[in-house]
Amino acid sequence: MAGVPTSVIAATGLVGGYATARWTKKRPLGGVALAAAGAVAARGWQQKAGNATAAALSGAYVAAFAGSHPLAKKIGAWPSVFAVAGSVALASWVAVDRRK
Repeated sequence: MAGVPTSVIAATGLVGGYATARWTKKRPLGGVALAAAGAVAARGWQQKAGNATAAALSGAYVAAFAGSHPLAKKIGAWPSVFAVAGSVALASWVAVDRRK
């Protein structure tokens, strides 16, 4: 995964976690996908930008997941997931990926 930008991994985790939960109708399975991608992204953030950045972006990842639920009630599930995934991807790109 060294060549994949962390912004892509994080966004894929949020979208993929939701898609997995929705299509399999097994929310825990979606949680596994979300957590796995989050762990891979966090490791990349830590290796590329240090512990403080990794902690901040991990917090943003978790907040995006949590925030997507109330946002979905206002704009719909898929738009909410894409909005929070885009936000985390942008934050990751700004903080980590654009440095290369």
